[in-house]
Amino acid sequence: MTRLTFTQRNFYPVWTPDGKHIAFAVRSPDAKSLHWIRADGAGEAQLLLEGEDLVGAYSFSPDGKRLAFGERGVDTSFDLWTLPLDLSDPEHPKPGKPELFLRTPFDEQEPAFSPDGRWIAYRSNESGRNEVYVRPFSSSGMPSRSGKWQISTDGGAHPNWSRHGQELFYQSLDNRIMVSNYTANADSLTADKPRAWSDTRIPQPGGPAFWNLDLAPDGRRFAMFPLPEATGEQKNSVHITVLLNFFDELRRRVPVSK
Repeated sequence: MTRLTFTQRNFYPVWTPDGKHIAFAVRSPDAKSLHWIRADGAGEAQLLLEGEDLVGAYSFSPDGKRLAFGERGVDTSFDLWTLPLDLSDPEHPKPGKPELFLRTPFDEQEPAFSPDGRWIAYRSNESGRNEVYVRPFSSSGMPSRSGKWQISTDGGAHPNWSRHGQELFYQSLDNRIMVSNYTANADSLTADKPRAWSDTRIPQPGGPAFWNLDLAPDGRRFAMFPLPEATGEQKNSVHITVLLNFFDELRRRVPVSK
């Protein structure tokens, strides 16, 4: 294990597509920002963006030249943005002007680029609970497209695209991994009814707002942090302590003063 950051509070690490760098968010009383660092720990972290409020890095476009992130707005909860990057010198990326992807009165987070870069999946609470949606993404200079498709049906978060198959994964409200097969054409996306990919519940040591799963490149397994294993004593016995004559014992230990 190699520690990469040593200052402030650091969150939401996301790999570049080539695996050579990691973007992450920094939170401190004086700064909310996004940074870039070599995955092998060499060199210093490079500043990508200073945010107005809480920011989180989530996903790179397939070519690595655009970073999808979320930022909390003043009146609109979290909104979705993308940050263009000039990677002519990968050790010192040059960020462009952030471009707004989605802003509504609701809370949108966790934007995830599709493997072809044409779609972004995200979670939103516009229905009254978190669900996973997909919208088309058009980079600068391309014709704009509209449309929105709901993927989850009974709540969901943490969308994760398969790199090779036509599958979109997400985490259900009861902490299971769900999957939906989809078909996409030039202007629309059709998704099948989600089904459970596994009945194993995902541990949530940091609470439901924190990610605890990531899909392997082969699309056949997920990585996650397990819950701490119980010790032998915790597994095999339950201890109950019963205190009898509590008030008599209390009077004995703390006698009433005369």
